[in-house]
Amino acid sequence: MARMTNKKRAETNKQLWDKANSSHRQRWQVLSQKGYDFYLNEQLTKDETDSLNEAGMPTFTINRVTPIIEIMKYFVTANNPKWKAVGATGDDVDIAQVHSDISDYCWYHSNGKSIYSQVVLDSLTKGIGYFMVDIDRDADRGMGEVEFKKIDPYDVYVDPASRDFLFRDANFISVRKNVSKTQLMNLFPEFANKMKKVSGDSSSMNYSQRPSTDIQSIQPEDITMGITVEGEDDDIIPYYETYSKKKHSYRNVFIKILPSPVQMQAIKEKVETEMEEAEQEIQVQLKEKLLSIQQSLQAGEIIEERAQLESDRANKMAEQAIQEKRVQLTSEAQDSATVIDQKVMTEESYNILANSDDIKDQIIEAIQFYENRVHLTCTVGDDIFLYERVIPVTEYPIVPIPYMYTGTPYPMSAVTPLIGKQQEINKAHQIMLHNANLASNLRWMYEEGSVPEEEWEQYSSSPGALLKYRQGFQPPSPVMPAPINNAFYTITQEGKGDAEYIAGVPSAMMGFTQDQPETYRGLLANDEFGTRRLKAWMGSVVEPALEHLGRCFQMLSQHHYSVEKVFRIAQPEAGQLPDEEKEVRINIPIYNDYGKAISVFKDYSSARFDIRIVAGTTMPINRWALLEEYFRWFQSGLIDDIAMIGETDIRNKKQIIERKSMYSQLQGQVSSMEEAIKDKDGTIETLQRQLVQAGIKMKVGEASNEVRKDVLQTEAQQKLLRGMMKAEYDKAKENLKEGVEPEESE
Repeated sequence: MARMTNKKRAETNKQLWDKANSSHRQRWQVLSQKGYDFYLNEQLTKDETDSLNEAGMPTFTINRVTPIIEIMKYFVTANNPKWKAVGATGDDVDIAQVHSDISDYCWYHSNGKSIYSQVVLDSLTKGIGYFMVDIDRDADRGMGEVEFKKIDPYDVYVDPASRDFLFRDANFISVRKNVSKTQLMNLFPEFANKMKKVSGDSSSMNYSQRPSTDIQSIQPEDITMGITVEGEDDDIIPYYETYSKKKHSYRNVFIKILPSPVQMQAIKEKVETEMEEAEQEIQVQLKEKLLSIQQSLQAGEIIEERAQLESDRANKMAEQAIQEKRVQLTSEAQDSATVIDQKVMTEESYNILANSDDIKDQIIEAIQFYENRVHLTCTVGDDIFLYERVIPVTEYPIVPIPYMYTGTPYPMSAVTPLIGKQQEINKAHQIMLHNANLASNLRWMYEEGSVPEEEWEQYSSSPGALLKYRQGFQPPSPVMPAPINNAFYTITQEGKGDAEYIAGVPSAMMGFTQDQPETYRGLLANDEFGTRRLKAWMGSVVEPALEHLGRCFQMLSQHHYSVEKVFRIAQPEAGQLPDEEKEVRINIPIYNDYGKAISVFKDYSSARFDIRIVAGTTMPINRWALLEEYFRWFQSGLIDDIAMIGETDIRNKKQIIERKSMYSQLQGQVSSMEEAIKDKDGTIETLQRQLVQAGIKMKVGEASNEVRKDVLQTEAQQKLLRGMMKAEYDKAKENLKEGVEPEESE
């Protein structure tokens, strides 16, 4: 297949734009531009203005569209969107949190809140708004930063066959810009000679119906044409950027990273230590086996030849067991130190790797797969090709937010249904003012020549003026205007409510006090019910689009931030105090003992995670309702007072929280000291009780000793008495034997 020439590429680019710039696209832009004009208070065409001027009627308008659109924009963009990254594996969870911080960083440095507000405004007024994720290659001293951008919807031309509301199924998306020839020559000096020959494009691509004079707003097309350089007209020429998807071959490569020499030495030492223990165990088992064989031989159970055979077999098995154990321990140690790295690379990069003598043997597996990549082709005019490059994303980096999706690339704006009602309100007010003007400045009927006309025209409406007429003529008579129909007052009064009903924005949401509920809970209920249509749009269109935007950002940021980088993020999370800063580091290289990078810590580019949008994060928060909830939680003990103060709008709350924390610490120390004193007091009381108990025990012991002493003394006396009685009995017995009369006892 012959390779396409640069001229053919430029022609193809122009043809794709011609295909997208269909009659349907042009009719859509006419309707869209009309809605945008009504938002800008350009609500009368030139013919309407001329007709009103001829009739002497006012050309003013009562703009009911702009306040409705502004309050709708506020409710959708009150806060920044929050993306949540969900890791695929355990190692990816930490990287997922890092990605959330990086997205906050890039959103802040891109002025994302302002861009988001402009995109939503385009969606409401023009029917669709466009985000874009791109790389600012000059940022961070040439290192580049991923940024969020906004594109004018009138510059974007989508494949008419697309039926996805995010245009993911589009065969192409073309962006056409009218750029001055001088600017393009400065940007692409190598094509300066070719650009000099390009004729300017006189088509303004302006579909506005605004009057050519006395306009109330300035739009881009008003200032792009007729730019002058050094006093000469600078031609405006079309600049095309076409995005398309093409399949590319990739490899999912698994590489075994072997241990370093230092790690191998450590593995060897560990194996030798474990082998000593294993050999001792095997030798003990061998001796037991040999002893058993010798005992069997002595007992006559086996012959000597069998004993020798079994002994040799046991020795060989022991040697084999030692070798197998060594191999096992070495293999296990190497496997534990070996890292399996996974890389996704192009077919070209894989071929280089597979042909490398140092690495090819370490490739375990290489799985081939195909994936879309977005191609960007840039051309000027009809035949000047500038460049073509591959963007490392699978989806278009241009993300739309339509308002009312019609199943085509041509959605309807929020202003379009309001145009008829706005024209009705304008007409009624113009008629009423014209009638009031006629009533205040009466018309006169007079006979020709009866009055000095200039004098009557000048003074007929002046209070107290004396007007003369000529004798012989009838005096002039005033022509009274017909009384105005009350229907006009009804139209003006009900028109406002009708417009709010059509848009789904009640007056209470816009701050009209006469329409506000009397109770606090009624106010909360009004906020809830009044925003349901906006919440439905948020849930079905805006948040899915923001989620898709987050995935596009993920793909581009993971490709771009592939080297070590430090992000410093101010207030990265809700609830943190002002002036707090968080430092996030990614792709931290891990070096071996020889100073060679062998791995990466917090490998951002290779992590796998999914992106989710946190629902409702962009909607406004009722501060009073939130504070009431926090107060109830504080009263119930779910949160402390510091957490509650952190959610308030009190000035110098950081200092208040610091003082409160210091006071709490001091109070805790005092409480600890009081508890210690109580413990000491309790110890003293316990000792005192113990002393009393000891005294009682001592007295009881002394009494027991006295009682025992008395008992012993009594026992001694009894023993002595029994001895004396026995002696007397023995003496009496002897006397009886000898015949002696016993003596009378005293």
